[in-house]
Amino acid sequence: MGQSSVRGEGTRDRVPHARTGGWEDGHRGDPSSGDTEDPARPAGPPASGADGGRGHRRGAGGGGGGRRRAGKGGESRTGKRRVLRWSAAVLSLLILGTAGAGYLYYEHLNSKIKKEDLTLGKNGMPEHRANSAGQTPLNILLIGSDARNSKANQELGGGRDTFDGPPLADVQMLVHLSADRSNISVVSMPRDTMLRLPECRDAKGKVYPAREFAQTNESLDRGGPGCTVATWVELTGIPIDHFMMIDFAGVVSMADAIGGVPVCVDKNIESRTSDGKGSGLKLAAGTHPIKGEQALQWLRTRYGWVGGTDLERAKAQHMYMNSMVRELRRNAKLTDPNKLRKLAEAATEALTVDKGLDTIGKLYDVAEQLKSVPTGRITMTTMPNFYSTRKPGKVEPTPGEAEELFRMIREDIPLDGKPSKRATPTASKDPAAAPAETGVTVQNGTYTDQYGSAQGRATTVAGLLAAKGYTQAKAGTAAPRQAKTLVQFPSADLEGDAQAVAKSLGIPAGSVKKSGTVSGITVVVGADWREGDTYPKPPRNTGKAPGSNTSRADQSGCMTVDPGFTW
Repeated sequence: MGQSSVRGEGTRDRVPHARTGGWEDGHRGDPSSGDTEDPARPAGPPASGADGGRGHRRGAGGGGGGRRRAGKGGESRTGKRRVLRWSAAVLSLLILGTAGAGYLYYEHLNSKIKKEDLTLGKNGMPEHRANSAGQTPLNILLIGSDARNSKANQELGGGRDTFDGPPLADVQMLVHLSADRSNISVVSMPRDTMLRLPECRDAKGKVYPAREFAQTNESLDRGGPGCTVATWVELTGIPIDHFMMIDFAGVVSMADAIGGVPVCVDKNIESRTSDGKGSGLKLAAGTHPIKGEQALQWLRTRYGWVGGTDLERAKAQHMYMNSMVRELRRNAKLTDPNKLRKLAEAATEALTVDKGLDTIGKLYDVAEQLKSVPTGRITMTTMPNFYSTRKPGKVEPTPGEAEELFRMIREDIPLDGKPSKRATPTASKDPAAAPAETGVTVQNGTYTDQYGSAQGRATTVAGLLAAKGYTQAKAGTAAPRQAKTLVQFPSADLEGDAQAVAKSLGIPAGSVKKSGTVSGITVVVGADWREGDTYPKPPRNTGKAPGSNTSRADQSGCMTVDPGFTW
């Protein structure tokens, strides 16, 4: 952890897989050389499919590598060297059902827990909003590391040329426990998401400058998991209370400790193409408990499901996750000391946590809170995203939809559409000055690849402020592209003024953020407000999470196998 070198653009880059942040059945390639998982796949968005992820059919003339190789010919040395990647499916489950491990070998287990700083960003953490009963949510960021700095991880992860190299955060999932503790929302971010990485400072004082457009999984190599946390905070405005990180070996140890995670396929499956691609997963039709390396194969399988897309891989990962939730809950009720000991040992050896979770007692308390939520009210979804035109093969958060999802989390709105006690915004402790005494700079950050910049937006919004009494408001220089409109302030003594400016324009309080890049109150007009004199109000809760791949933890079923990958 905490490598001192900064990875350059393109080094150890990830192959495209826009719809999930999971393990991948491809190889670690360098996009600049064209060495990617599927050379036949176009660099840009697929030609069809509502989710933007179809067009990976294999077979004669297809782009998926042809039909599966007969016999065992597909078990090539090249295939064995392919990287095993993290799945969103396993991480959040570590804390959903291990409460039964409790205080076994308390001091012994405490000594195994690895700790790091919660956040390495310079702007600190936003405050929670309490609901009407004074309760606040609990947000935990789950991180899957592809580190190859141990013998166990090297044997599982492959990619010999990356041994002891900088780690990447190949899985990132936010677990949101509602303020009233009635429901859980889990939001996954694709590992190839392109966004702004904030300035971070590691424990030794090394500063990693901000990068305006970089891949989210590189955040882990900028001082440690605290920079991944800071990246989420800057993107979403969601306060994060804790993080938990796990590596390759941790996935295997947890699956083994549980005794296997049941999964189901509707036909026999072998994930292997004629040219050696695929995870190598081989299962007979029906339900099977999988563990160890076979669990990793399931989580990274793409070739073998109908459609052959990353969307299908995400469905398989959600199936694994849902099943593991049920198994962990079942195991947590066991009275077998040996079974509980194995779970406790596996969990503590697998995890790196922030310093606020540095004992078994604290982990136990969190697990108890999470375990109390019925599986029917655990909702999992993927951050809405679209294929990037600035970085082919990668994705960016979808303007509007992604922010709507983040708003629902900030405002503690359940993703399953069922009622919950709503959060009420808390007022700033800093009183606002009179509008005429408040200086405001307005910047135009409306640029998009499709439409360019909306001309004159900074001048227009400055005029709106002037009409509301902010006579010192003025248009400033253009800002870097910004998906959503923000009101930024540099220090705590200006927070109340910034909130008053936002309120006067109808901008949500969650879009008011402290920033070290501004010298005074600054309104950055984003792509969500390209026209009009009134800030567009976000839609209210529609009864489900925006985006795709949303599922509940109490659901079960079988994955549909592509006939070309059966035996």
